Amino acid sequence: MPPERRSRTRPDRRTGVRPGRKSRMKPDRRAGAGPGGPPRKAAPSSQRKPPARPSTAAAAIAVAAEEERRLRQQNRLTLEEDKPAVERCLEELVFGDVEDDEDALLRRLQGPRVQVQEDSGDSEVENEAKDNFLFQKKPVWVDEEDEDDEMVDMKNNRFRKDMMKNASESKLSKDKLQKRLKEEFQHAMGGVPAWAETKKRKTSSDDESEEDEDDLLQRTGNFISTSTSLPKGILKIKNCQHANAERPTTARISSVQFHPRAQVVMVAALDNAISLFQVDGKTNPKIQSIYLEKFPIYKACFSANGEEVLATSIHSKVLYVYDMLAGKLIPVHQVRGLKEKIVRSFEVSPDGSFLLINGVAGYLHLLSMKTKELIGSMKINGRVAASTFSSDSKRMYASSGDGEVYVWDVNSRKCLNRFVDEGSLYGLSIATSRNGQYVACGSNCGVVNIYNQDSCLQETNPKPIKAIMNLVTGVTSLTFNPTTEILAVASEEMKEAVRLVHLPSCTVFSNFPVIKKKTVSLVHTMDFSPRSGYFALGNEKGKALIYRSS
Repeated sequence: MPPERRSRTRPDRRTGVRPGRKSRMKPDRRAGAGPGGPPRKAAPSSQRKPPARPSTAAAAIAVAAEEERRLRQQNRLTLEEDKPAVERCLEELVFGDVEDDEDALLRRLQGPRVQVQEDSGDSEVENEAKDNFLFQKKPVWVDEEDEDDEMVDMKNNRFRKDMMKNASESKLSKDKLQKRLKEEFQHAMGGVPAWAETKKRKTSSDDESEEDEDDLLQRTGNFISTSTSLPKGILKIKNCQHANAERPTTARISSVQFHPRAQVVMVAALDNAISLFQVDGKTNPKIQSIYLEKFPIYKACFSANGEEVLATSIHSKVLYVYDMLAGKLIPVHQVRGLKEKIVRSFEVSPDGSFLLINGVAGYLHLLSMKTKELIGSMKINGRVAASTFSSDSKRMYASSGDGEVYVWDVNSRKCLNRFVDEGSLYGLSIATSRNGQYVACGSNCGVVNIYNQDSCLQETNPKPIKAIMNLVTGVTSLTFNPTTEILAVASEEMKEAVRLVHLPSCTVFSNFPVIKKKTVSLVHTMDFSPRSGYFALGNEKGKALIYRSS
């Protein structure tokens, strides 16, 4: 073959055509010659573009993928032809018709993805609709046996027995038992608590309340608040160990009082001793005992700040003051201006400024608590049966043996009012509530009249709010609890003659004083603890009984 012919048939390697294939020769444009025309001028270097060369590897991958897809489609069609029509129909029902797209089959098998975080751009209504849609899913399978009502035994279970309303409820279904448990819980909590509200959505105010709760949990202190809705009828109370169990005595208990600031109770008796006990309801360990020689104690009382103990005797005019901080016993033999041969009954003002001594022949003596000096004396008609201060220490109330009550101003020592205790022939006791709302007067006939303090200051014949007639002997002791929810009344002339009155309904709790068939002997003194819910009684047999509300 001639050389010029051989050069014409040789393929141009720059065009990317394989040898052996026929291809038409293309003119070389790099020289600038156009087809069938004169040569063109070369473009400037700034306007030249690189030639668009296709990637050989990408082209090969695309060709291989297309070939694999074609073979897979051919194999699937071959298999489909061999399957019976029933099997193909079932596959279409389950997986759908995915002849051309296998990715669609994978998406159907994976199922819809649940969006965990809500889009910040969605509105509140859209978010609520999404939440409702998620919670409305129903179970795929339900066991019919679970729906059958299975009866639960109520009578033979000590925890469920208290929830029975009548004898016919010896067995309850699971649904009814669940409702009963819900009712008991709501009754104990005073309603549905906020944390149990499932449909409540969080708002900005909820966020603020949660921040306040976090601050509350980071601080320490006494956050216990008093109850404002003590139910009437039955009082949940239990009997505890005697307060003076570690120091028993056979002498009569003359005074029982709780410390105003500590969990300590003081027990004084006619055996010349004053004892302090730590109250825990179980062992009540003894802290200290003070013995006063030849001094049978008629009354002992804490000062308002709890730093001193004052004590008087049956047949002496000496007033003993025990300094608890210094551990020193100070006798006050004579008060200048006080012409009393025997000092027995006295009262300490709630603010700790004054000491009121009940004298003979209708005299009342007001002393300074700090110096134990006489400030002034007042006189009423008849005999002074009992006296007390108002809760703000601005007034004094004195019950006379004629059935009258006198109200005195502390600063001026003038009589503000004088009224007749309705139905009373001989007064024995008087008490005022801590909140300044009530005045209770006890008479020798067993009647306790409860008055409003405002009417006692303005009227000469006020009508009592309620007359408690549950006792038949003289009412010798009256005391209100610190929250003014309970009034305790007692008589030392008969066994079990003690009652607890619910306020403001003025009804008596039916399950006291007999608790678990344990009776109470003659009661001479009683007191409520300031915070912990304890109630103490001092009886004739030398026992200081302790009860605690549960």
